[in-house]
Amino acid sequence: MKSSNSGYILSFDQGTTSSRAILFNHDGAIVAMAQRPLRQYYPEPGWVEQDANEILESQLAVAREAIAKAGIGPEEIASIGITNQRETVVMWDKDSGRPVYRAIVWQCRRSTAICEELVSSGLEDEFRARTGLRLDPYFSGTKLCWLFREIPGLKALAENGEILFGTVDSWLLWNLTGRHETDITNASRTLLFNINDGTWDPMLLSVLGIPPQVLPKIQSSADDFGVTKPEIFGVSIPISGVVGDQQAALFGHACFSPGMAKNTYGTGCFSLLNTGNKPVWSKNNLLTTVAWRIGGKTTYALEGSVFIAGAVIQWLRDEMRFIETAEETEGISRSIPDTNGVYFVPAFVGLGAPYWDPDARGTIVGITRGVTSAHLVRAALESIAYQSEDLIAAMGSDFGKPVESIKADGGATANSFLMQFQADISGRPVLLPEIAESTALGAAYMAGISCGYWDGVAEIENNWRLKRRFEPDMNEKDRLKRLALWHKAVQAAREYKK
Repeated sequence: MKSSNSGYILSFDQGTTSSRAILFNHDGAIVAMAQRPLRQYYPEPGWVEQDANEILESQLAVAREAIAKAGIGPEEIASIGITNQRETVVMWDKDSGRPVYRAIVWQCRRSTAICEELVSSGLEDEFRARTGLRLDPYFSGTKLCWLFREIPGLKALAENGEILFGTVDSWLLWNLTGRHETDITNASRTLLFNINDGTWDPMLLSVLGIPPQVLPKIQSSADDFGVTKPEIFGVSIPISGVVGDQQAALFGHACFSPGMAKNTYGTGCFSLLNTGNKPVWSKNNLLTTVAWRIGGKTTYALEGSVFIAGAVIQWLRDEMRFIETAEETEGISRSIPDTNGVYFVPAFVGLGAPYWDPDARGTIVGITRGVTSAHLVRAALESIAYQSEDLIAAMGSDFGKPVESIKADGGATANSFLMQFQADISGRPVLLPEIAESTALGAAYMAGISCGYWDGVAEIENNWRLKRRFEPDMNEKDRLKRLALWHKAVQAAREYKK
C-alpha cells in the first residue's frame, strides 16, 4: 500500500471518556478536530461498562465532523490510523454484529476474584513470564473469562465460531472493514499474548477457559488493516495503523531510541520507556509491554501507571470545594512558598506502580495548626509529580541507565507550576511538544509510515518541535530530602488498612 504525501491522515482517538477524530497534514499539524463525550455505566460498585455501539457511532460521527470542518473530501484522506483505550473487552455476534454484552472497561474490577484464584493457584509468575503483565483485573483476559463463566451458553457459541472478541480497536475495525484483527500493542495488554514469541498463548487460553476461535488475527502496528466500507464515508479509505493509546503517545513523542521516555498526565499518569528490540523484565513492579511493531521489527517498553493524578484535583474541586476550576491550582500553589510540611498521598483506589498496593488509602501527613487549604492544594498538585518520579526512577533502574529527560503530554501539562516541580523533583528536564495531541499524532504517524505518507521515523523526528522546556532548579540536598519525606508518607498510606 503506497501513497504520496499529498492529502491528510485521519486519526481515530477512541478514549475512555470521549471519542475524537483529528486530521493531520504532512507537517504533523492539526487541520481539524472533533470530539464527543462517552457515557460510562456503573451497575455495581467497582464495575465500569460502556455501550459498544455508542463507542462506534460516536467515533464515526466525529470522523465525519472533522472531515466537514476541514472542508475536504474523504478522497483526500491518504489513510486512517486508530488509537484506543486499551484492555476494554467487547464481544459480538459474528453474523449480526450485535454486542452480546456491554463493553467491560479497563477500569472495571469485576474479575478480582478470578485474579485472586489464579494467584492462589501459583500461576502469577507464569503469567508474568509469558505476558510481562501482572494478574490484575485491569487486563482483558480475566474480564473475558468472567463473561464465559457468567453468561449461559456463551462459551458454546464461541466454540462454534459464532462469537468474536476484541479490544476497542478490533471492534472498530470489524465495523469499518469487516476484518477481525488487532495490532500487537493491544494484544500485548490482554494477558493472553505471549510477549516472547509474539502469539496468542495456548496455555494461558486454556487456564482462562477461552476458546481460541474468538481471537482476532494479530497484525503489526503499521500494517494493512483493510479499507473502510464505501458506504461509511462515500469512498473506501485505507486503514494502515493501529496502536494502543499509551504506545501511540510514545510514538507521537518520537521516542524512537532506547532510554527515551514519556509521561502522560491525565486522570492518572502513564509512563512508558522505550527499551529497544528486547523486552526488559522489571525488578521494580513495572509492566513489560510491546511498544510497536513496524516492518517485522518489534520494539518493547517498560510501563508504569499512577492511578490518581488529575483525579486528585477533581476531588479538591468536586468533593472538597477548595477550588472552582483545576486551573486555579497553579496560582494557589505559587501564592505560598511550600506546603508547610504537608505531604498528600492520593491513594484513593490503592497505589499503582511501582507499589501495586490495592489496600493503601489516601493519606495526608504533616498537618499542623498553620496549614491552610492552599497548602493542601499545593501538596495535592505536588503528589502528581512525586508519583511520576517514582515511576521514572524505577524505569531508569530497570533499564540500567537514568532517564535523561521526560517528554510530557496530557491536560495537566498546561499547569506550569506542576511541570516545573516535576523537573525539580526529578532532577531532569521536562519537555512539552508543540503538538499536544501526542496520542492521536502517534496513530497518524503509524498509519502514515505504513502507507508511504511519511518516509520513516527520521521524517517524523524532524516534525517534533519543542514548545517549552522546564529545567530543574532545586538543589540536590533539598530534592533528596523531599523525596525521602514523600516515601515516608507513602509508607504511612500503605500501613493504614481499612
